[in-house]
Amino acid sequence: MWRGLWTLVSRAARGPHRWGELRKGSTIFALSSGQGRCGIAVIRTSGPASGHALRSLTAPRDLPPARKACLRLLSDPRSGEPLDRALVLWFPGPQSFTGEDCAEFHVHGGPAVVSGVLQALGSVPGLRPAEAGEFTRRAFAHGKLSLTEVEGLADLIHAETEAQRRQALRQLDGELGDLCRGWAETLTKALAHVEAYIDFSEDDNLEEGVLDQADSEVRRLEVALGVHLRDARRGQRLRSGAHVVVAGPPNAGKSSLVNLLSRKPVSIVSPEPGTTRDVLETPVDLAGFPALLSDTAGLREGVGPVEQEGVRRAQKRLEQADLILAVLDASDLASPASCNFLDTVVIPAGAGNPNGSHQRLLLVLNKSDLLPTGCSDPHPDLPSHLLLSCLTGEGLDGLLEALKKELAALCGDPSTGPLLTRSRHQHHLQGCLDALGQYRQAKDLALAAEALRVARGHLSHLTGGGGTEEILDIIFRDFCVGK
Repeated sequence: MWRGLWTLVSRAARGPHRWGELRKGSTIFALSSGQGRCGIAVIRTSGPASGHALRSLTAPRDLPPARKACLRLLSDPRSGEPLDRALVLWFPGPQSFTGEDCAEFHVHGGPAVVSGVLQALGSVPGLRPAEAGEFTRRAFAHGKLSLTEVEGLADLIHAETEAQRRQALRQLDGELGDLCRGWAETLTKALAHVEAYIDFSEDDNLEEGVLDQADSEVRRLEVALGVHLRDARRGQRLRSGAHVVVAGPPNAGKSSLVNLLSRKPVSIVSPEPGTTRDVLETPVDLAGFPALLSDTAGLREGVGPVEQEGVRRAQKRLEQADLILAVLDASDLASPASCNFLDTVVIPAGAGNPNGSHQRLLLVLNKSDLLPTGCSDPHPDLPSHLLLSCLTGEGLDGLLEALKKELAALCGDPSTGPLLTRSRHQHHLQGCLDALGQYRQAKDLALAAEALRVARGHLSHLTGGGGTEEILDIIFRDFCVGK
């Protein structure tokens, strides 16, 4: 219903337009709060006609004091029919979110009220419905947000776990942008030294060691860039989720574990071997970190072509996993299937002993409720492992704590510093590092100076100085209308 309403308002208020209208002084409006029935709905405008729109709906009252909520009767400017009694706020630019004149209408959240106010705004000359992300894009265009801060805002809106929220908030606060600007200042200083040497070295008016100082600054920056690039996949995992694959022989309790961790019946649980024949995936929040949890077929010699295909897919998922949850039946460790799984998957991966490899493994001995009473650890000779009962839930807290440590290593800790959450970040930092390599290899000072300019350009593009329209479109299209 809301989508249909917005379509009608859009058709009534405007024809085709392009992003370039921002420079022509267009004014936009949109519902900014969540869609559907609610106690209060927030409708906002941005642009030079915001004041006129506010006056039109609250006539004959004048504009309220800046940044102060006032109670007003809203009326349709065409018919004078009352629409709602609402709080209105006036934010004259440039002290506003977008940097333009803005108005907000805090109305009652019923569909009829919201529909009436939107249609009334659509009838005001000079106003048109906003596109997705257009308010934020205007904030970026007016210098209120850098491009990395815009990405942080988008991530904050879409954050589903505590770790994602913390990372997005730190990026929105400008941590990554500040870091890149600091690096850019270092390059600017090095470039100034090189160009000064080119222009004035023959006059003997320069201090000794100018080029050595530039070289030293470049080397320090190379080290810093290398550290962040090595951690680049961690930030991307934090944003999109680590791939956690649950694997093991048939009837070890893999599907039960997936259901337990996802807190919903994702997989069918049955005592019949080979019940799970395809890879079942579900996004989950594991100890505050995002993960894509995959339930796989039991690893054994398939008894038929369908099960064989399921085993092949399970083995392929194991190769792609960031973290393997290796599940064995604690009461059946001597079976051929369990021994084969230990020999082919667990032991080669070095369970519990991270060795710098991108793939990690946690060995889980399920069905601990079937072990003899008082038997705390019947198999101390096995690699590091965790005892769990999916039936009773005993051992779940220990598993979640272990998962938290593994996922923190995989996704990074947002509190330790900025993370690279997008491939765009990695691309520009790698481009900067490559340009610094060209600087060190340059035999001519003019070529060395040009390499520093290229390196500085990559950092500028990362924070939003000089990005193309196509890149900006990709970044802003993920925003909802009204943000």
